Amino acid sequence: MPFVTVPECGVLEPKMFMRKEILMFRLIIKKPINLKNDILSGVTVALALVPEAIAFSFVANVPPTVGLYAAFMMGLITAIFGGRPGMISGATGAVAVIFAPMVIQQIQANGLPVALSHLFLAVIIMGLLQLLFGLAKWGKFVRLIPHPVMLGFVNGLAIIIFKAQFSQFTVDGALLPLPELSIMVGLVVLTMAIIHFLPRFTTALPATLVAIGVVSGISMVAQKMGATVYTVLDFVQQIDPSATTLRASLPTFQLPILTLDAVLLVLPYACLAAAVGLIESLMTLTLIDELTETRGRGNKESMAQGLANVVNGFFGGMGGCAMIGQSMINIRAGGRGRLSGISAALGLMFFVGIGAGFIEAIPLAALVGVMVMVSVATFEWASFRIIKQVPKSDAFVLVLVSAVTVAVDLAVAVIVGVIVSALVFAWEQGKIIRSTSEVDASGAKRYALKGGLFFGSVQSFKDAFDISNDPKTVVIDFMQARVLDYSGIEAIQTIAERYSTQHKSLHLVNVSRDCEALLKKSSGIKKISINANQTWHVAADALA
Repeated sequence: MPFVTVPECGVLEPKMFMRKEILMFRLIIKKPINLKNDILSGVTVALALVPEAIAFSFVANVPPTVGLYAAFMMGLITAIFGGRPGMISGATGAVAVIFAPMVIQQIQANGLPVALSHLFLAVIIMGLLQLLFGLAKWGKFVRLIPHPVMLGFVNGLAIIIFKAQFSQFTVDGALLPLPELSIMVGLVVLTMAIIHFLPRFTTALPATLVAIGVVSGISMVAQKMGATVYTVLDFVQQIDPSATTLRASLPTFQLPILTLDAVLLVLPYACLAAAVGLIESLMTLTLIDELTETRGRGNKESMAQGLANVVNGFFGGMGGCAMIGQSMINIRAGGRGRLSGISAALGLMFFVGIGAGFIEAIPLAALVGVMVMVSVATFEWASFRIIKQVPKSDAFVLVLVSAVTVAVDLAVAVIVGVIVSALVFAWEQGKIIRSTSEVDASGAKRYALKGGLFFGSVQSFKDAFDISNDPKTVVIDFMQARVLDYSGIEAIQTIAERYSTQHKSLHLVNVSRDCEALLKKSSGIKKISINANQTWHVAADALA
């Protein structure tokens, strides 16, 4: 029997354009804040949250209610207090995968109750770390993520969500029997057709919500006629054969086991989950900012994510972060205000409480069709066209991030992309430092530098000097150059020592006051002239 495993994903409608060889993209869906749109889009998101929350619960090896509670509390708290209206948070696969090994280990050693207590403690610590991150105002560092990384991240997400749908058409690794497979494919295609064509006729109702409703009605008729249609309840029973319903009560307060040994055990998992959660949340915030041409508040969102995870730990949730797929579904359906996130969270608890029977009857094909459309809209198809036009380094980063996103993890892909982009930048900047030389009337040779002197340009700097053939007096002019790190300081000292061994005097002119204090330690420098207008601070200050 097939089952759904839907990772967090994104929906983008970017239009690529090139300007001065900088890879950029615009994501614009202009819809005003509207009470009706917020409520209806929230209901749509709530329908999609149920199977995801259940799937991620079993990824983490915990009961389904733990994931449902997490989706409810994460969504409600971040919608009220977060820095990005319209963004949806809940239980996510990235966080579930991090906590899964710890939960499995504790179940084997001490049983499920103790394992859950350790999980909730880890979620609390995760939330506290995220709160500290927001209070320290470190959310601004998301601006360091280059556009090629963002684009590769988006394309990787599209591939992940598309691949995740393959399991819906198989049973134990084999394709469904032909009758069931035909019904499944037919309902998926119908769902996709409604989502694609309905907006051309009316936008009064979200196309996704209409598609789910229509396909659910058709599946009920088909079942009465004897056809086999797999539903959300079938999915739950596939994972947990003893389950008979999705119905659950509201979460209740509980204290986890709090001992030093428990804290030390869960701390590594909590730190990793906090980092992954923040990266995904801030990336999602950035995408929605560009999609809606508005500005979210990263630090406020970080604190809201932290608060939501702390509450999760005390009320039996597995924690989580922003969900790119659900956020994009919400934005596409017209959800712009905080009410859309609140409606999604409250709708989720309504469905698993009072309306559990309706959710259980939704065919898996409807949800598969929705997520396939999400993946199609997410992928930036224009990247195939522009990849030959952008610098090779940008193209490499784009492909690398996409591949790592699919093969490893979303957060890891972003980190790898940023590191590679930084190294490429350092390499390119290292080529920029230039020097010109001339011998003045007194016979001294003057080198005029232009550019930044740092670890990437050190070798070019050293190669600029002809130490053996230079005259007795050498002057290096830093008027148009900047010493950016300790490697630059070391390079200057090395050159000074080489001139000193050949009994030649080296003078530095127009250096900053910051460099003066460090360079005076070099015995090979005869004189340093200070440019009062230069107040650059170098990384070596801490080493002085």
